[in-house]
Amino acid sequence: MAASLLVSSGCSLLPKEEVEETLPAITPPKLSKKPEYVVKTDTLETKVRGSGKLMATVEEDLYFTDEANRRIKNVAVKSGDKVEKGQLIAELDVTELESQVKQKRLQTRKDELDMIDKLRKADEMSADQLEQAKIDFELKREELNKLESTIAGAKLTAPFTGTIVSVYLQKGDTAKAYDAVATIADLAQLTVAATLSADDLKKVAVGMDAVIDINAAGQHKGKVLQLPNPRTTNTNGGANGSGAAGGQQKQPDSIDNYLIVQLDPFPPGLNRGTPLSVSIITQRKEKAITIPLAALRSYAGRNYVQIVDDQGNKREVDVEIGQQTSTDVEIVKGLTPGQKVVGR
Repeated sequence: MAASLLVSSGCSLLPKEEVEETLPAITPPKLSKKPEYVVKTDTLETKVRGSGKLMATVEEDLYFTDEANRRIKNVAVKSGDKVEKGQLIAELDVTELESQVKQKRLQTRKDELDMIDKLRKADEMSADQLEQAKIDFELKREELNKLESTIAGAKLTAPFTGTIVSVYLQKGDTAKAYDAVATIADLAQLTVAATLSADDLKKVAVGMDAVIDINAAGQHKGKVLQLPNPRTTNTNGGANGSGAAGGQQKQPDSIDNYLIVQLDPFPPGLNRGTPLSVSIITQRKEKAITIPLAALRSYAGRNYVQIVDDQGNKREVDVEIGQQTSTDVEIVKGLTPGQKVVGR
C-alpha cells in the first residue's frame, strides 16, 4: 500500500501535458467584383417631367380693373353656384362717384347749351377762340365719360355661362386692380394643365406623346395640344395686395398659362382640380444599343468602356454615345449586343 501511495503521489506532482490548440482556417479576403452588364437592344426614351391639375377648357379668373382699390359692396355668388352669361358676380362701392356723375351730367348739359350759343355767335369770335371753346367742352365731357365708365366697371359680371368654382374676396374687402375676385369655369369638359420648368419647356413641341399619372385614375396616354403663352408682368406689378382682413387675394390665372395635354379618351368621373404628374417623351429611339450609365467611363473628352470576354479578360474600347436617359445611354459606335461591359 505504501508503495502504491508513493507511486500515485509521484504522478500527481508531474505537470499536465498541454492540449494542442486548433487554429481556425484563414480564408484570404475576396476582392470586390465589379458588376458586369450585357449590352442590349432596347427602346430608349428621353422624358421631361412636370406637375399639374385638371382644369376646365374654358376657365377664367374675374377681377376689377379700377386702380383706386375700392371696397367690395356686394358679392352675389358663392363657390358651386351656376351662373348665366352677364349675371352679376360682385360690385364695388362707388357711392361717391354716383353723386359726382349726377352733378357732372347737369354741368355738361349747361356746357352744351353754352356751346350751342357760342356756335351761333361764331362770327363774333376768332378761329382760335372758337377752337379753344370746343376743346374745353370736349375735356369736360370726357370727364363725365370717365366717371360713367368707372361706375360701369364697378359691376363684375359672368363672361360666359358656367360654374363659380372659387371665391377669393368677400363684402368689405379691398379689391385691388387685377386681383382675382372669383373663378368661373365651364365644367362640361376638363383637360390636363401642367407646368414645366423653363429649360424643360424648350424641349417640348405640340404633338409630342405624353404619359399622365392622375391620382386615383392611373396612367393615361395623351399628346401635347398647346404650349403656354409667354409670361407677362401683371399691370399692378405682379404682387398680391394685402386687402382687408378675411380677404384671400389671388393673382388672376388662366388656362393659357399652362401646357395642355389632350387625353383620348378622357377618363370619366374626374373632378376639376385633381392633381397629376406629366411625363413628355421628347426623344424616342427603337432598337437602340444601350448600356447602363454606370458602365460608361469618361476622361478628358474620351468616352470608353471596359469589356470582358468569356475567359474574364478585360480591355478598354472607345465608344461613341448618343441619346441618354437617367439610367441608360445609347452606344452609336463601338459595341454590339451581347457583349459584356464592366461597371464602375
